[in-house]
Amino acid sequence: MYPLTIGLAIENRDLWEQAQACLAELPFRIIVEHQDVGDVSNFLDRLERMRPDVVLVDISGWKEPLEGLVSSIRAVTGDPMIIALNTSADPDAILSSLRAGINEYLYPPLREPLRKALERRSAERSRRRDGGTKGAGKAFGFFSAKGGCGATTIVCHVAAELGRQNQKVLLADLDLDAGMVGFITKTSSVYSILDAITNLHRLDIHYWKALVSTGIPGVEIIASPLALASKMRPTEEQVRHVLAFAKPHYDWTLVDLGRSLGPICLAALEECDEAYLVTTLEVPALHQTKQITQTLLDSGFGKQKIKLILNRAPKRLDITPSELEKMLGLPIFFMVPNDYPELYETYAEGRMLNRTGDLGRQISKLALKLANIEEEKKPKGFGLFGR
Repeated sequence: MYPLTIGLAIENRDLWEQAQACLAELPFRIIVEHQDVGDVSNFLDRLERMRPDVVLVDISGWKEPLEGLVSSIRAVTGDPMIIALNTSADPDAILSSLRAGINEYLYPPLREPLRKALERRSAERSRRRDGGTKGAGKAFGFFSAKGGCGATTIVCHVAAELGRQNQKVLLADLDLDAGMVGFITKTSSVYSILDAITNLHRLDIHYWKALVSTGIPGVEIIASPLALASKMRPTEEQVRHVLAFAKPHYDWTLVDLGRSLGPICLAALEECDEAYLVTTLEVPALHQTKQITQTLLDSGFGKQKIKLILNRAPKRLDITPSELEKMLGLPIFFMVPNDYPELYETYAEGRMLNRTGDLGRQISKLALKLANIEEEKKPKGFGLFGR
């Protein structure tokens, strides 16, 4: 069961006691408790800091239009499930609540309907995290422990290698602050992932195909906006919606999530089967790796789904892999060698890595490993021409 976090704003004593009694029987955690519904500003501040998955709001004494309250809650928390609690089943109140964007309207006795509503939400989140629809392709999220660890370089070349393996691949850039997928892959499309996000109402496969670029064989690319630091910031639900739409249409959906953890990254990871965290041996990067890993585990992301990639690994490590794994709390999934001169030359010439070089060859091996594709065996012995 997905470990939901709950925020409460309940002033009516009876509703408060019934809600608390129900929640005491469930494996969910209350992280915001607020008993003065009129003090909206303080409540919203607490929601913004804690960002619960579900918000229970007592509307029995609420006199203002609910649309304003709902939009304010979503503005500071992303897209939680909002449950309105009232003392009666007033038809007008139910209708106005649903029109305002409330997900559930509940009234006493609360125990069973509240339990069922929360269990439905938990099951929905669990399905998202565990891979979604049977038979659908897999989605992997790549992100750096800190800026400059190389997640974008790795995900672009992994995508290219999977395309060479006759796989159908989507490469999506969700690094909306410094997206570099377009630069590395030389994508020239004028559209970006924000076009999909802002047009969810018309998102079908025909519209989607108009947005993606096909610059790499076997790979469709949807880049981040050309203008850095876009003013439009998508909600978590919008991000999940786009990835959930795209995933069944590809064998592999690879998502560049930028650096560290943020609301967009966490939302995207809910739609991903595995999280690939790229780090280096720099002390700040290792520190961030440990923090990020613990945050993911605490939020319910399975340990087996977190894969660590050590980038720019020197030929001789000052610390053994087992010591490093013990320090970070997770095994190292793959080590990518350090070859800055090759990478510099590659980008200076406006191309991608040559897979015959050491760095390109190792990233190709990484792609085959994460996709569980057997590496092609070279024939033994010598051929007619000595190779």
